Amino acid sequence: MDLTGVTEVSDEDELRELIGHPLPRVLHKQRAALHELDRQWLALSPFCLIATSDAAGRCDVSPKGDPAGFTVVLDDRTIAVPERPGNRRAGGFRNILANPHVGLLYFIPGRGDTLRINGRARLVRDAPFFDEMVVEGHRPRLAILVEIDEVFHHCSKAFLRSRLWQADTWAPEEMAPRAVIAKTLEQQDVSLAELERYYGPEYAKKLYA
Repeated sequence: MDLTGVTEVSDEDELRELIGHPLPRVLHKQRAALHELDRQWLALSPFCLIATSDAAGRCDVSPKGDPAGFTVVLDDRTIAVPERPGNRRAGGFRNILANPHVGLLYFIPGRGDTLRINGRARLVRDAPFFDEMVVEGHRPRLAILVEIDEVFHHCSKAFLRSRLWQADTWAPEEMAPRAVIAKTLEQQDVSLAELERYYGPEYAKKLYA
């Protein structure tokens, strides 16, 4: 790639000259503990993104989803997120073992604002609260225990700009189906018909298997 003509921003003074400074109410809105409204948000949220990085700073973001309220609030400074069956790459889990700092972004479908939590995570293989995490008979083998450093709500501008929740903008059929992506990029030795069966209606029946 030819990067001729690219002008890089190299320090915070230059950055601030371009984007300005946050208002005091924005700069100081983070809190060190959950408010009752935060607890209500977590009880209604079925989905979050967890950002991690390894000891060298290489980053990973992993989606987590379950029935609303899947994140267990242990106290005002501690939450727990259950493990569910996945691809076993364990990138985020391995990162946590090397670097405990995590960032979580919680969504409520249809809402443009989000709840952000930053903290320090540990992996736990069992605890009494695992009993609260059972879904369709699946009791997690792991959970991410997060000690909260800061929590705050984020505005909806990105969602408004992207029109993310407006169904009239959705066009999932314009992108190749998951089976085609898998055949092209990941499993060239497997037939497309077999991949279509795998990612077909039966796929949803294996979420907790």
